[in-house]
Amino acid sequence: MAMVNVKTTYVEKTIKENAASLLGEVEKAHHTTLSKTGPGNEFLGWVDLPDRMDETLKAIETTAARLRSVADVLVVVGIGGSYLGAKAVLETLDGYFKKPSGMDVVFAGHHLSAAYMEELRDYLADKPFAINVISKSGTTTEPAVAFRFLKALLESKVGKAEAAERIVATTDATKGALRELAEREGYDTFVIDDDIGGRYSVFTPVGLLPVACRGHDVSGLLGGAKAMMKTLNEKGDTEALYRYVSTRQALYQAGRKVELFVYYEPKLSFVAEWWKQLFGESEGKDGKGLFVAGAAFTTDLHSLGQYLQDGERHLFETVVNVARPLSTLTVATDKDDLDNLNYLAGKSVHEVNERAMEGTLLAHAEGGTPSVVIELDRLDAPHVGGLLYFFMMACAVSGYVLGVNPFDQPGVEAYKQNMFALLEKPGFEDRGKALREKLSKQDD
Repeated sequence: MAMVNVKTTYVEKTIKENAASLLGEVEKAHHTTLSKTGPGNEFLGWVDLPDRMDETLKAIETTAARLRSVADVLVVVGIGGSYLGAKAVLETLDGYFKKPSGMDVVFAGHHLSAAYMEELRDYLADKPFAINVISKSGTTTEPAVAFRFLKALLESKVGKAEAAERIVATTDATKGALRELAEREGYDTFVIDDDIGGRYSVFTPVGLLPVACRGHDVSGLLGGAKAMMKTLNEKGDTEALYRYVSTRQALYQAGRKVELFVYYEPKLSFVAEWWKQLFGESEGKDGKGLFVAGAAFTTDLHSLGQYLQDGERHLFETVVNVARPLSTLTVATDKDDLDNLNYLAGKSVHEVNERAMEGTLLAHAEGGTPSVVIELDRLDAPHVGGLLYFFMMACAVSGYVLGVNPFDQPGVEAYKQNMFALLEKPGFEDRGKALREKLSKQDD
């Protein structure tokens, strides 16, 4: 079985025909990505990265072993792509209640909640911890605020010299506030290459170091990405890639403006969050792009099911299904059968989940909501690595078909400029005054 299969069984015939007519554009966009000749080509270092990571991987594993020897908890400080890739992998490979023998990994700097920071402080109070701060600049507000807080907390617990041994900075090679601080304080560092943007950075130290600290199979994760890279880009086995890209573009052109990432295995919840940033930030520009969202089934069928069955027909579903069971647990027989479930006795819970998925796919198709099914054989490190690389390449190719630069994010700066002005950051005085006047008028 291929590492990833894409099925369009639940997509109407006319869309499939339109998708087939787009295959030439999709192939051209793929070649544009591989030849690095399109817009944003200076950010395509991730395309062949899995082939270039052997030495860096050794350094990552060495650093992870050192951190595990001095701390029980790693606090990863970052936002956007600086935390979502690692979080996605950890949530997918971790047990629900049983964790691997490595460090606990928690996250900070991905929002501005004071309550979260206070509870994190209390959680760390009696635990030896280390910090991996991730930022190219070192001045992004959310992680910078968190790192200032955590650095002071760590130094107060173990002293400045020992704290420096427990802080690892993943940052720019030569410039930026975090690079300057790391060199001054003597932190170990890993480099975020200039040609790799945050949302494409999961196979760099940004994503791999936290996963290694937890104790997961980082080599397998990277190996899965390498296998997918070779499948798509060297062997030319592009059927699954082209089918996904062409179908989602055909659906978009037909007026389906929302793509809902659906999963039936809760371990995939943060893969959905990572995927949302990847596609939303890459394609949502120039007045174009699908709005991307996520849903956990069967859970969300009890909250969104009515809308998905009978609401406005402006969306489609991309369903990620794990074919191989994660558990052989079966439904037991009950002599009283008050819940009327004895007809399920002896069936595995996985089979019940599968039949729920099939029934939902059929019902939604009949109700006018098409679904693309992406099937993953199993949920281990190599398959997760392959799936993430698949989505990264699909996103790049899809962006080029759409006619946008998939590697910039000009719209993200708008809120930052307003936030700086309202917080009275030096240099933003005039903008701040204008914004406060605007807010006062809105209050009226």
